Amino acid sequence: MRELRAAGRYGPRLREVLPGLAALGLVVCGATAALALAGRAVGPWVPPAAVAALGVLAVVVRRRSRRPARRRRGYYSAEELAELDMPALVLAVARMLRRDGWRVVPPSAHTAPHLTARDGRGRLLDVSFRPVAEPLPDEDAACSCRSRARPGPRLRLVVHRGAFTHRDEVWAARQGRTYLIDGARLRLWALGTPLDGIAALGGPPRRRA
Repeated sequence: MRELRAAGRYGPRLREVLPGLAALGLVVCGATAALALAGRAVGPWVPPAAVAALGVLAVVVRRRSRRPARRRRGYYSAEELAELDMPALVLAVARMLRRDGWRVVPPSAHTAPHLTARDGRGRLLDVSFRPVAEPLPDEDAACSCRSRARPGPRLRLVVHRGAFTHRDEVWAARQGRTYLIDGARLRLWALGTPLDGIAALGGPPRRRA
């Protein structure tokens, strides 16, 4: 027992947790007494109503505490996606890529939001965030991540929370290995559908009917 305590694996002693247990007992006893007095003064419905309210509060607190952990794992609801500004959307996409097994490389300073990632198959992925798919003049020249990325099959992903036009799709088809993630596909991706299942990476760019 002494060896376990010395190694820090035995757990806290009774005198270390006793103050906390005593405080918890006082809180429970005080709350019970308060409910009993309220029940006598107001009516017998007060204690059940208070317990029900506490239960609802506990559920709400639990859901809100789970939301940040779920986001860190790369899962977002449609409502959460709609509330994100551009930096938060870039962070969300980076988390979704990590969830799908991609290693996101921190990019250098960019004039436009951008991510670079690599997966276990050696594929390189450039992720752009634009209101339209067609790049602005000299936008590619402003991106410094291309020069420092290692060689390998390079794919391009364009993320947009809205809908792409036919002109955007024609542009992506001419570029080759360029995939458009519109709002509907982005929501599916955020809910847990793998990126390969949405964009069919590695095959021809997916065209809308």
